[in-house]
Amino acid sequence: MSRLFYTLIFYLGLPLIVLRLLYRAWKAPAYAKRWSERFGFFTGPSDSQKSIWVHTVSVGESIAAAPLVRKLMEACPDHRIVVTTMTPTGSEQVKKLYGDSMFHVYAPYDLPGSVSRFLNKIQPELAIFMETELWPNTVAACHKRNIPTLLTNARLSERSARGYQRISSLSRNMLTKLSFIAAQTEDDARRFTELGFPKARMKVTGTLKYDIAVSQELRTEGQSLRVQWLSGRPEHARIFIAASTHKGEDEQVIEAFQSVRDSLPDTLLILVPRHPERFNPVYEQLSGGGLQVSRRSTNDPVTPETDVLLGDTMGELMRMFAASDIAFVGGSLVEHGGHNPLEPAALGLPTIMGPHVFNFAEVVQTMEQAGALATVHTAAGLARQTAYLLADREACLEVGKAATEVMDRNRGALDQQLMLSMALLDK
Repeated sequence: MSRLFYTLIFYLGLPLIVLRLLYRAWKAPAYAKRWSERFGFFTGPSDSQKSIWVHTVSVGESIAAAPLVRKLMEACPDHRIVVTTMTPTGSEQVKKLYGDSMFHVYAPYDLPGSVSRFLNKIQPELAIFMETELWPNTVAACHKRNIPTLLTNARLSERSARGYQRISSLSRNMLTKLSFIAAQTEDDARRFTELGFPKARMKVTGTLKYDIAVSQELRTEGQSLRVQWLSGRPEHARIFIAASTHKGEDEQVIEAFQSVRDSLPDTLLILVPRHPERFNPVYEQLSGGGLQVSRRSTNDPVTPETDVLLGDTMGELMRMFAASDIAFVGGSLVEHGGHNPLEPAALGLPTIMGPHVFNFAEVVQTMEQAGALATVHTAAGLARQTAYLLADREACLEVGKAATEVMDRNRGALDQQLMLSMALLDK
């Protein structure tokens, strides 16, 4: 497929894209706002300060990029950092991470006019794309303007590689226009080279996700929440968090939790759905099933009678991890590829995931081999592993210690990726 044909298909598909936005806005009203930004229409910076563009997709990538963004802010005080996202939740996360210190807009759709308007307004001297966020027209426009491009923290699953292979002429043309790739693993690097990217412009740096910095303030806030939420319960009461769950997964978590409560009746479940549009349906599912539910968004009190705290807010997941004893990371009991297990690991939490972890296969394997993560395949398996860890405090602490050691052993990608960014900026 040629880029011209790809662009034509994109233009013809615009009505469907708009309909999809309307559908998503029906579920999550934030999708109805700021449409003009997606087409490159926005008020750009009022001065001519040089800029570095960092593109993330949503919440996970925004959090992963945060250490690099902060390092860039320190190393390049004469540059404006522009961070873009594709989703309202990602946008909200960027605002919470940086406040007014960051210029933020939605990334433009991958159409020549939209991309051109965007680049004209921010005038980047370097474009950094996180993980697998690549768009043919965007990469081509940067290449034409001699803007260096870095695909950093890059990962490419076998499934994604097969998808790129099906449009090999388009993907090869796009990849070869990138200036450099900082791959997470040797397997990721191999897949990129098999698609045609030159080995000479690639380096395996590891993943930024191991460089998660957890402040003492966050730990203290988490412990304060824990004391508040367990008030009135016996001293042995524990908190089990199920994070970033998807449709079809909540039911399995609830089933597992109810089984755990047969032997550990004072356990509190924190359930955090992945997407905001699911907050209300999950609440109705929980309360309709006879469970006593408190909503975090409305500051409902968590009493000894509360079964489930619904984490229906944005930007608080790490605090909730810090308040918990063990974590299940979602998107893994259903075929979504799993979400980031290193976030709970950074807080020393034993972690459980389902079998569908292709988005984090290397990380999961590393954690599993170190005894920091357990894989389960069913709700019954989740119940058994959860009950075991909650009942055996010593085993729980041992697994949590292994998680901390995994994080410590694998740090270092941040410094390498910063050096690559600075080298490209100086070219």
